[in-house]
Amino acid sequence: MRLISTRTDGKLKPKKSELSEAILNPSAEFGGLYAPKKLPKLEYEFFQKGGYMSYAKFAIKLIKEFKFDVSKELFKTALKRYESFDDANEPVPLVKIAKNLYVNELYHGPTRAFKDMALQPFGALLAELAKERGERYLVACATSGDTGPATLETFANASNVNVVCLYPDGGTSAVQRLQMATASALNLKVIAINGNFDDAQRVLKELLASDEFKSELERNGLKLSAANSVNFGRILFQIIYHAYAYARLIHSGELSRDESFDVIVPSGNFGNALGAYYAKKMGAKIGVIKIVSNENNILTEFFTTGRYDLRGKSLIKTISPAMDILISSNVERLLFDKFGAIRTKELMDKLKSDKFYELTKAELAALNEDFEADFCTDSECKKQIAKWAKKGVLLDPHTATCLKMRDKERLSVITSTADWVKFTPSMVSAIKPDAPECAKPEEELSAMLSLGAEYKAKVPVQISKLFKQEVLHSEILDPDKVASAVLGWLK
Repeated sequence: MRLISTRTDGKLKPKKSELSEAILNPSAEFGGLYAPKKLPKLEYEFFQKGGYMSYAKFAIKLIKEFKFDVSKELFKTALKRYESFDDANEPVPLVKIAKNLYVNELYHGPTRAFKDMALQPFGALLAELAKERGERYLVACATSGDTGPATLETFANASNVNVVCLYPDGGTSAVQRLQMATASALNLKVIAINGNFDDAQRVLKELLASDEFKSELERNGLKLSAANSVNFGRILFQIIYHAYAYARLIHSGELSRDESFDVIVPSGNFGNALGAYYAKKMGAKIGVIKIVSNENNILTEFFTTGRYDLRGKSLIKTISPAMDILISSNVERLLFDKFGAIRTKELMDKLKSDKFYELTKAELAALNEDFEADFCTDSECKKQIAKWAKKGVLLDPHTATCLKMRDKERLSVITSTADWVKFTPSMVSAIKPDAPECAKPEEELSAMLSLGAEYKAKVPVQISKLFKQEVLHSEILDPDKVASAVLGWLK
């Protein structure tokens, strides 16, 4: 299977690219993203048998169906990265917390966030593909909190990859910032941006599109790639855990052949939700994919009115910072799958020029066949955290937003994106509103350990030790200074 651009002008036939090329060079024609024109179709028996497999074996079985140009052996090597997770055989525990309600715990990797599920194997894949070609790469990423640490972790000390990570100054949790600021490998560069995540993501896209920047990299013997979900290599690994959840529900007896389940996703850049959509199209019996936003509720507006409207909007800082996003890049791949490349280019061009586009009634109806959306305020989120804490379940302030869209009569799987320890001040504020604020690092660590002890929830050592590590990256730049700073570092 080959991939094509999500955009075309209708005059030129879109070029088809192999997966290996799309991973190393993720910028597609007309400024689009690489996406599959069609997906492999999997029968019920595929998932029925898959429920007996380890996660890695199921992943290989599913990836094989795509018939990509990357070898099975290379994928197997990449998937060995899951051996660093809490449980190598079960890196994604599917945990039942109430009747008809499961949590897909995607945060058991080295940085304690769901991004490890894709970025650990993706990092190995990109580095090995580059090595096969005898090439060196600069991998750029922009982060709202979780992509950055996971990217830095997967590429740390890679001999043929340098990484530059951009994050919004003041726009992440303290733990997320420390995970980036203390990264010690010499091939890693971390820059805080004066701005928000959308500004950081805009800089990333400008770098990927800049012939001048790429020419300067060439002079340093480097090519440019990206670790954000603009890279389809990321999305591929995000399909798998939704499909595996279906296989496990069949295996456990929760679902019969004709029954379906809903997936509830706390959404920012939409890659996680897109993975669920692709899994559904491939044959997983997913009913509705429920998109939950925080008070930056542009996706709620989009899926309920058909309007994607950035006009007059400014980003709101919330207690779920990884969802503080207004420009959800992966919506473009959904538009392409539903309406084709010509219409997608038309809509994305309008968003760029007018900061607005609107779907037709028929197009909105097509989206609503698969998606529902709502948003959760900080106050509502805190109430959910406190409510479930009383039941002995600690849910981080991203996962907790999903409870608002729970239908008790439907079997539902919440996609849990992060370990609660990454957001201790918000957890304490929700569960113990009268407790003193965690204003200093030592206070946050103390509160984290105390909360963990109270709820018999283990605090991962890779998180607790961050508070004693030296900060090595403290640079804060305006967006227009990033390119020259990166080139200066590389030289």
